[in-house]
Amino acid sequence: MEKVRLQKIIADSGYCSRRKAEEFIEQGLVKVNGHPVKLGDKANPSIDLITVNGEKLSLEAENLRYIKLYKPRGYITTMSDTHGRKIITELLEGIPERVYPIGRLDKDSEGLLLLTNDGELANGIMHPSKHIKKRYRVTVKNQVDDDKLTTLASGVKIDSGITMPCTVSVLAEEENRTVLEFIISEGKNRQIRKMCEAVKLDVIRLKRSSVGNIKLGMMKPGEWRDLTPAELKELKAQVFSDLQSRRTGKR
Repeated sequence: MEKVRLQKIIADSGYCSRRKAEEFIEQGLVKVNGHPVKLGDKANPSIDLITVNGEKLSLEAENLRYIKLYKPRGYITTMSDTHGRKIITELLEGIPERVYPIGRLDKDSEGLLLLTNDGELANGIMHPSKHIKKRYRVTVKNQVDDDKLTTLASGVKIDSGITMPCTVSVLAEEENRTVLEFIISEGKNRQIRKMCEAVKLDVIRLKRSSVGNIKLGMMKPGEWRDLTPAELKELKAQVFSDLQSRRTGKR
């Protein structure tokens, strides 16, 4: 077997996403045959001993899970925490597989969060080139004029660069607040909050309602369920343009 980039090996094992694997490598937490590696290094998973955080990487076939969760406000999108904060794993009782979140929602945000141990699908959903659309309901203080809507939709400068054009519309207006809908196709860190901050809008509430074809629906905070076969099939069709040339299911 030819050598493969370590971040792909780790993601394909179901340990974490490819992006998180890259972070582990950069932090010096990944070793091959006892030696630290750097980003871009390769290994042969059939003969090399690969460890992450001191834990031997298991490359055995694992039952793949695809889960949607309504993340409540107050929870952080991580699988462990040393500061005593509430984490999403507390909501996922009865799941023997090691699943991890596809993207993040910050502590003060709520709504749809997808989790899986399918590294290929997770990487595809998060990759900017796929343009998977995410829909958010965002409540801000005061009213929002047309100039701000136009600026938000056309792209604004935040600390990680200029945001891609997106769709921003008004859902409801009251005297002291406005409810907006954002539809974006990228996922920069705290992107919508930073976009609003750039045009001097104060976010009161932020809720993600869909990722691609997967909708939050009538779920309540803290609830989760596996994706249906139909939901998963449509999601994979959005992520992979040629299903015959990719390993899409590991079924």
